[in-house]
Amino acid sequence: MRYFPRRYSRPGAAPGTLTEHDTAAAIPAKTQLVVYNADDIEERPLASRDPLPAPREGYVTWIHVQGTPTKRLMERLGREYDLHPLALEDVVNAGQRAKFDVYKSHYFVVANYLVRHDDRLMSEQVSLFLGQNFVISVHEGKSDICEPIRTRLELKQNLRTGGADYLLYALLDLIVDNGFPLLEDMADRLEQVEDEVLDGPVSDTIDRIHVNRRELAFMRRVLWPQREVVNNLVRDTEERISESTKLYLRDVYDHTVQILELIEGYRESASSVLDLYLSTINNRMNEVMKVLTMIATVFLPLSFVVGLYGMNFSTDSPWNMPELHWRFGYFYALLVMLIVAVGMLIVFKRKRWF
Repeated sequence: MRYFPRRYSRPGAAPGTLTEHDTAAAIPAKTQLVVYNADDIEERPLASRDPLPAPREGYVTWIHVQGTPTKRLMERLGREYDLHPLALEDVVNAGQRAKFDVYKSHYFVVANYLVRHDDRLMSEQVSLFLGQNFVISVHEGKSDICEPIRTRLELKQNLRTGGADYLLYALLDLIVDNGFPLLEDMADRLEQVEDEVLDGPVSDTIDRIHVNRRELAFMRRVLWPQREVVNNLVRDTEERISESTKLYLRDVYDHTVQILELIEGYRESASSVLDLYLSTINNRMNEVMKVLTMIATVFLPLSFVVGLYGMNFSTDSPWNMPELHWRFGYFYALLVMLIVAVGMLIVFKRKRWF
């Protein structure tokens, strides 16, 4: 995960300044045009030199930009569809927080699409413009996430009978619902780590625990604002979104709430797994220390006996050790040490110290 993924204009630049970002990570933009109504549909790619179609009465015009949009492309879209320069700037400077802005001629929505690339969780910005009979979507990512929407349009499903606001709902529903498979994968990861902790953690267990916690915090930070975005669309007072579409947006709002509740639950689970890991490590350390303490305690009197008989007193005095002249004195000392060790182990066992 990148900790600072946002692009930004040069400090001090005028508001609405479009900056051509020179980055090796830029994805060549592809533009797709879809014009449809209940009975007819036209779909074709738009080349950079092709004229941009004006919205037609009775039709929905959808322009989808896949990849990193160029400054020239955004300027053309801004001129043809009267898009506000501040909204265009937010599209070019990706990494924005999810938000909903109302302008004179259109709505502007920023959403974040979570995706996993090379086992790394990343957020890709999706910018949506809703105007009179048109929708413009810009997704700065590698994969075409709008393919299911185009398929539904080709199959003449209820998308064809809805207006531009219903298309906006369908795109938001796709973006929000993408969180469920990611959370399902996260649940599997947490369960796997928890089983590993219970069976016996290995060296990289703590690393996976911290990765899961960091990804959950990242998901919460990215997805939390989207709840307010959908809620603001449901409460729209400009009447650009029909009441029938608001019913479906309420369902999207419910999904955002469910996703955030799951994230909070998984964050608690990840914290519990971390506590379980630390408790397991501490218990293991306590067991090791207990065994070492018992061994040291058992050998303490044995060391005393060995040290006592190793002082090598002279035999001239009657007060010196008589055992030094015993025929089996060595075996006598070993027997004393064995009895002491066994006796101490019996005492430890009765006291349930092991």
